[in-house]
Amino acid sequence: MDYGRRDGAGTIRAGDPWGDDDDAADGAPAPMPMLGIYLQMMTAAAMATAGKLGLFEALADRPMDVAGLAETLQASRTGVERLTDFLVALGSLTRRGPMLANAAETTRLFTARGPIDWGAGLSWTADVWKIMSDLPDAVVRGGPERLLWDRMAEDPALGQAFSRYMREAAKFVLPDLVGALDLPDGPLRLLDLGGSHGVHSIELCRRYPRMDAVIVDLESALSETRTRIADHRLEDRIAVQGADLRCCDWGQGYDVALYLSVAHNMDIEENRAIFRRLGEVIRPGGILVIHDYPKETRPLLFEAAFRLTLLTETGTRTLSHAELTGMVAEAGFTTQVRIVLSPAEKGTLIIARRAGARVAALGRMVGEGFGQN
Repeated sequence: MDYGRRDGAGTIRAGDPWGDDDDAADGAPAPMPMLGIYLQMMTAAAMATAGKLGLFEALADRPMDVAGLAETLQASRTGVERLTDFLVALGSLTRRGPMLANAAETTRLFTARGPIDWGAGLSWTADVWKIMSDLPDAVVRGGPERLLWDRMAEDPALGQAFSRYMREAAKFVLPDLVGALDLPDGPLRLLDLGGSHGVHSIELCRRYPRMDAVIVDLESALSETRTRIADHRLEDRIAVQGADLRCCDWGQGYDVALYLSVAHNMDIEENRAIFRRLGEVIRPGGILVIHDYPKETRPLLFEAAFRLTLLTETGTRTLSHAELTGMVAEAGFTTQVRIVLSPAEKGTLIIARRAGARVAALGRMVGEGFGQN
């Protein structure tokens, strides 16, 4: 079969084996439908591999040649050479003679030198790549073979990688969270459900010296949390409880509760039960802060990708703003404000107050400049 055609000089020119040759009659290159998919796949794989191996972090201090970088990463020279060739072509690395260096943006975004180390996300992507290979079967089954939390319990390193990524993601949302709360300096009790990394509890306790906090999350996600709390000298004010938040005792008498980036990992009835319990442990007039990704507030492609990820990892789904606020209302809370963060992929903050007499110690809840979105 002849997939090409001859010009006036008899030279064979490639045609389009997948489409109509008439589409290329104007001289435009014939389409290659798999090329974009292949390059996207290899880009994600190479960046994830670089993050997992610590390649960008290794080059953050100084340029290296392939041999030096391979020795630092304890990897083969051949493998490092091919990986860095691709990363140079991608623009993530630069090459001057034999020396390799990070592009400036790479160091800023994907190493600890930047304000948020998204390199933790690259490393997590390398781990979750193996889980996502189950996507075809998950589509057939309608859910994951094993829940992400069960995988983390079986593989502590997976839990550590997840917690590190969530810690960096929490830093991304942290300015929005603290900007939306204006609490007094009096004694306060904080409940942080699913706050494995400790970022929010640590920052709020730092800002409010008379606040005490309890973090509740799976033990597999808490491997570094106690050390981080101790590094901030807050171990006498922040307690850590390694347990399944769906069924353990949280304690009582909280003024503020955080339920941040957790709702999408629970099914609708689990969320309803959690909100009902929050209505019991938060004092009348106390505050509930939810961060999640209501499906109507995010770009369509990102929302669809996120729901497909959940199908493979947790078997749950994203909830709408109406579903979240409806369950909150059933539990005895009144939604005060919704803040759609920017960019929209960052999620939404929902701040609600428990019905009843306002706790005297709690002042204005929402910072200046915020309102209904």
